[in-house]
Amino acid sequence: MWDVSAYRTSDRRRSTARLIGAVLLPCALLLSACSTDRPAPTASPRASQAESTYTPPIATERFPLRGTGVPPGSLAHPSLAVKIDDHEAARPQFGLERTDLVFEELVEGGLTRYVAVWHSDIPDVVGPVRSIRPMDPDVIAPLGGIVAYSGGQQQFVDMMTATSVVNAAFDSDETGLFSRTDEREAPHNVVLRAKALVDRNGAVPAPPQQFAYAATVPESSAAVDGIPVTTISSRFSDSRWPDWTWDAASGVYLRRQEGAPDLDAGGVQLRSTNVLALRVAIDDTYLHVPKTTMIGSGEAWVSTGGKTLHALWTKAAQDAPIHLTDDNAVTIRLAPGNTWIELVPVDRGSVILVP
Repeated sequence: MWDVSAYRTSDRRRSTARLIGAVLLPCALLLSACSTDRPAPTASPRASQAESTYTPPIATERFPLRGTGVPPGSLAHPSLAVKIDDHEAARPQFGLERTDLVFEELVEGGLTRYVAVWHSDIPDVVGPVRSIRPMDPDVIAPLGGIVAYSGGQQQFVDMMTATSVVNAAFDSDETGLFSRTDEREAPHNVVLRAKALVDRNGAVPAPPQQFAYAATVPESSAAVDGIPVTTISSRFSDSRWPDWTWDAASGVYLRRQEGAPDLDAGGVQLRSTNVLALRVAIDDTYLHVPKTTMIGSGEAWVSTGGKTLHALWTKAAQDAPIHLTDDNAVTIRLAPGNTWIELVPVDRGSVILVP
């Protein structure tokens, strides 16, 4: 018969230890066997195949004066604004077909000249180059970059050099990049090596964005909310009345000057994705030299994709861009592509829209 009281505590502890050891040993052996025999994990064929065929999307930036996408690094150079002649003896001009922006403005005698701006596609040669006018600092200052012209009244040159824009003038040329071509008669024969001028000023930053852009033509504000218009005719004077006609086949507006096709140096009619007609006041402070008033606001029409939208343009300061809003005060988005801006005088010009 067992005496329970004679079963000592130490005996119970040794017995318990032996029991735990007996249980743990088989478990340890089992775990060791499992870790030794289990195969190493491998990637599934489906995952490997997906990784090998995946192509990451190409990163893009947008040209600030055109709204079109480009690979990163393509924007790292300044824009170039040039005063371009529009006299009959200056036509066809060199390089207008490759512009991002063109501003047409009234000058003396009822004629017009251009501020032509290149950034996304800079030609080797542009021209004919003409002299600066009093409204040009207000037009060009928001772009930064470089401005090139053939000279001008000293007061107008001083106004231009007072901006932050890099000035290059034919009359005081130290670059050697201006010359006269034998193809035209003076003063309509000054040309500029445009790309070389931009390359020499590579440290000057790219221009800031001037207008808002939609991703596609059908998504632009005029295409969505505008009315069908086939022709936009802007009359500056009895001597200058350009018009733009929508060409559905090519998806662009084609330009005419005084009723005749306006051609580039290659014989192709000038064209634009967007056409803006802005009504502007004329300041006669400089007597026979009209100054387009650019700081302020006025009525406008924005044409894209065969449709035209009524708008308001505003410009708060010399270095501020032009802001376009519709009749509901919503910012207007242009289509990606080039833009011509007709600065039509309120008191002596007109804008006619033909359905």
